[in-house]
Formats: sequence, structure tokens, C-alpha cells
Amino acid sequence: MAYQFRLQEYKVLFYRIILVYLFYFLANILFTVYNYDLLGSPSIMEFFRLSYYGLAFDTSAILYVNLLVILLSILPLTINTSRVFQKIITVVYFSFNGIAYATNFIDFIYFKYNLTRSASNSLDTIQHESNKFTLLSNFLIHYWHVLFLFIICMWFWYFLYSKVKVKEFKAIKLVQYYVVSILVFLVFSTLIIGGIRGGDFEKSTRPINLVDANRHVKSNIQAAIVLNTPFSIIRTLFTNAIKKVKYLPKDTVSKYVEPYKEYNNRPASKPNIVIFLIESFGREYLGAFNKNTPIKDYKSYTPFIDSLAQHSLICTNAYANGYKSIHAMASVLAGIPSFKDAYTSTPYSNQKIESLVSILNDEGYATSFFHGAENGSMGFLGFSNILGIDKYVGREEYNNDEDYDGFWGIWDAPFLQFMKRNLDKEKQPFMSTVFTVSSHEPYNIPEKFQGKFPEGTIKIHKCVGYTDYAIQRFFAEAKKEPWYQNTIFVLVADHSNLINYPEYRKELNLNTVPILFYTPSEAFKGVINTEAQQIDIYPTLLDMIGYKKSFRSWGRSLLSTKEEPFIIRYSNVYYYFYKNYVLSFDGYKTVGFYELKDKAMQHNLVSDKNPLMYVMEKKCKAFIQDYSERIVDYKLAEKANL
Repeated sequence: MAYQFRLQEYKVLFYRIILVYLFYFLANILFTVYNYDLLGSPSIMEFFRLSYYGLAFDTSAILYVNLLVILLSILPLTINTSRVFQKIITVVYFSFNGIAYATNFIDFIYFKYNLTRSASNSLDTIQHESNKFTLLSNFLIHYWHVLFLFIICMWFWYFLYSKVKVKEFKAIKLVQYYVVSILVFLVFSTLIIGGIRGGDFEKSTRPINLVDANRHVKSNIQAAIVLNTPFSIIRTLFTNAIKKVKYLPKDTVSKYVEPYKEYNNRPASKPNIVIFLIESFGREYLGAFNKNTPIKDYKSYTPFIDSLAQHSLICTNAYANGYKSIHAMASVLAGIPSFKDAYTSTPYSNQKIESLVSILNDEGYATSFFHGAENGSMGFLGFSNILGIDKYVGREEYNNDEDYDGFWGIWDAPFLQFMKRNLDKEKQPFMSTVFTVSSHEPYNIPEKFQGKFPEGTIKIHKCVGYTDYAIQRFFAEAKKEPWYQNTIFVLVADHSNLINYPEYRKELNLNTVPILFYTPSEAFKGVINTEAQQIDIYPTLLDMIGYKKSFRSWGRSLLSTKEEPFIIRYSNVYYYFYKNYVLSFDGYKTVGFYELKDKAMQHNLVSDKNPLMYVMEKKCKAFIQDYSERIVDYKLAEKANL
């Protein structure tokens, strides 16, 4: 009966997959031994702890590599146990696993140079070499011991594999055979999807990526113990990694891009900084940011933020520098925009970065990040560790799922109060960022607030009203605390969301966001109508606190009168905003040139040969070139050459 229902086949498949886990673990031991000092000399207990967290990454890679083997093993066929069919499975098993496994061994050596697991960009580097055979030969000769270990491991692997075989049999009760086979096939398929995603079926979390390895480490470089090389390659293989471009001579790039800033406009101070990264709060929803927008019968859904704006410095022509929540975190806190290839999804995202966080850490600030969703959701926890944020506080730390919205995380109102209570205990100065969750699909609000906020004309409107209320409650309680008066508050959206007014469907109004700086003393107050973007927040804050040293930043201080306003963003092509014009650049040539007031981009002036267009093209090229070079060459923490 066991044979009839294919139990022995499933047991053998399970054994074969367990062998893969075993040899991945063995490779990780060898990898750590080879790079012990670089990895911070982890203790045995620390190694086992990191290896435990690495199981999710191992599972994802193993399932990717063995998809065909698993498929061949569970297909509802009657020939699966035949000798020929099993030989085919064996060939596929060792071909795919052998190639994937070899990449771990290559990193025994190359990790010393990259300080990160190899990824798909490593394959690109090899692709452009004409002497591939020579390079491979030299590697094998110089590092014969690595080849020797690989051969020993593969031999031992095959030895263990061959000890357990599938016995051949013929099914008799075909109806039962096929019914059970199909059911098992469906169950396996579901488990595989969850395993590839990282063991999570929840809608609120994306599949694990490279940055998620940093959730579990005390030092960024130890993420390499959590990761494995096949995973790093596979996860980046289907994302076009950032590649260096060479548009202009180096001196021309230096003329148009100043990647280092230094401000001496204000006396040095150390106010607290609280940044609200507000989920999906497109500029369209906020009345204070639409006073000059040509929309008939405009209606706002943010009464509190509108009132706060009257006492704040606000930017009415600001754009997001990416389209996902994690892009906003990189843009706002590290000044790194995302273009076609989002920085946080590339193999370069694990590198050391000079950022608002690192600078404030050096200035003695306590830094924290609050997010009411499942810890690690959106990749925030991993990227927080990369940036060096001291403390991450999520749904796990909140520890009360009575306030869970059932989809994404803790409702904004109670979570912001929880954050406020945590800030009350912080030693000043502190810098804290919170990412809200409630203004998001499926566009629900707590039951007790039903009917309290205007339903509006699109689903998100009532959620915008609820989050605005949650922020109001935060401020109402925070102003009672002694730290409040010495704090700079920043409100910015990660990106836009549902669109109501046709004006915001126009290309040059897409992904527009509010940016607001508030200080209780109203030291910074007014309206900035010129171009602004998320990457400007980081240098602006350092200018506000009177930070005197040079620092890396592609953005500009919004307070500076010496830096010219500009915006760079990507939406199928690059858009460069400058002096009331917008240039669109496809990576090779300028394909559009428009007046900024032409929001629908109906009048392409590219053929008018406007001298400003050529200047803007050079500025755009220079930015992209400097951006790609610094990221690919791991220079995001490099100091200015003074």
C-alpha cells in the first residue's frame, strides 16, 4: 500500500533535499573558516545563531535550484520509479546542485575582495572578460585547495545520495494513484511558494531579499554568514543591477555634480529629529499643498496637517525618488534615489553608507526606526541595520495584536502613541523615524472610527483622514513632553497612491509627495514652490542643526540660496527638472523637453534646440554617471578629497 500511494518516493525526495541542506551548512562552515577574521571572529554559538537564521535563505535557494528535481519527483506519472527516469532525476539533481554549490566555494576566496556574497553583477563582470579560460585556470591553480574541498564534498554527497534509492513498482489502482498524486502535487506547490518567499505567505511582506539578512546581524559583514551565494545570485539575477555608465569626462561630471556638501549657515545645535514616513500620502490629498493647483472644488482630507503647515516650512513641488516604500527609506535617510534598478534591490545594498543616520550617530544621537508591521516587512529592518540605526521597533515589540489591522500591521493611532511613549524614555538628542501603515490597500480603518472621517470619492480618502487624526493625536500628547520644544519634525510620504483628480493623472504630477518641516519655535517657516525631492531632506536637516563638516549627499539643502533646485526621478525614462523645464532622457539620448507647467507633457520642445536643454542633458548624464560609479565602486561612505 505504501508503494501504491508513492510514500517511498516522497521519503526519498525528502532525503535528497535534506542532503542539500546538509552540504550547504558544510559549505557555510568552510566559508566562515576561510574568512574568519573578516567576519569578526564569530564564536561557535554566534555562528550557529546566524546559520539558524540563514535557513530561510538556504530554503529559498534550495527550492529554486531543485524546482525541476522536485517537479520530476512528484509528477502524477506512472513511470517515476523506473530506472531510466530515476537516472534522469539524478543527472538533473547533481547538474543543478553542483553548479549552484560551486558558487559557495568560489566565494571562499572572492569574499575577501568583495566583502559581500557574489551576486549576478559578478557574472556580468566575467561576461566582459575575453580571457575567461585563463582566469578560471589561474583560480583553480592558485586555489587548488578550494577545488579539492569541492570535489571531496561532491563525492561524499553522491555517496550519501546513492545509499537511498527509489524502488521500481507499477501502480495497480490508477484512480487512487492519480488522485493522491495530484493532491500531493498541489500541497508541495504551495509549500514551495512559501519556501521561496522565505517561509511567509502573508500579503504584508515581500519575498526575502539580500537586505533581510541584515535583520539578524550585529555587524553588516556577518550578513554573509546568513546568506548563501546561490541565493544572492538568484535574487539579483532577475533584477538589472546598476551598471556604471560613461557619458562624460570626469572633469565635466565634477562641474555639474557636487556629491559633497558643507554648510555653515547656522550655529551648531543638537535638536531631536522625528521623521514621519507616511504610507501612500500623495500630495493630492493635502489642502496646504494644493492652494495653487488648478483643481475646481478641491477638497482636502488632512485637516490637522493642513493646520500644521501654516506654522511649518513646506514644499509644494516635491517628488518621491522611487516608487516603493523601501525606496523612500533610502532616499530620505541616506539620500540615495532609486531609478530603473532600485538601489535596495541590487547586490550593492549591503555596503557601508554615509547617511543622516551615520552622521547623527557620530554626533551622539540615539537613533530608532518604528514600523507597526511584522518585523522585517518591506525590508526596513535589514536596511535599518545597514544604516546603523540603534533600535528597530515593530509589531513584535508592540506585543498587542488587539490593535492589528488584519493585513499590514498595528493601526496608526495606537502605534504612534506607543512610539511617543518610547520617545519619552529616550536620552536626548535622538533621531527617530516612523513608517505608518494604515493609509494603504485594502483601505480599512478601525471599526470604532467608521463614519468619523469623510468617505471621499476614492477608497483611500477615509484612511488618509484616519492617519491625519493619528498624527494629530501624536502631536497632542508629544507637546506635553519636555523633549517636544527641542525637536524638528519632518512629514513626507513614501510615494503617491490612488488618484482622484485628473490633474494628478498628468505625467508631471505623478508620484508627487508633501514635504513638511515643523519646529515648535517656528524657526523654519514658509512655502518653497521650487523643485524639491526626498533626497533633499537629509542635507536640509544637517543644515538646520548647523552641522559643519563635509558629507556625501546628492540632494541639496532646501534652505540654501547657493544651490540650484533640481529634481531627478525615473519613470520608464529619466526626468530632470531644472529652471521650470523638464528633460526626459532614455539613457542614450534626450527624447523630450517640456515646460514644467505643461504637466501633461503635450508640447515636446526637443526640436527647438533650446541651449538650456543641452545643459540639462549634461546635468542629467553627470548625475547618473556619478551615481552609478559611487554605488558600483562601493564609495557611498567615501569622504571628500579636501
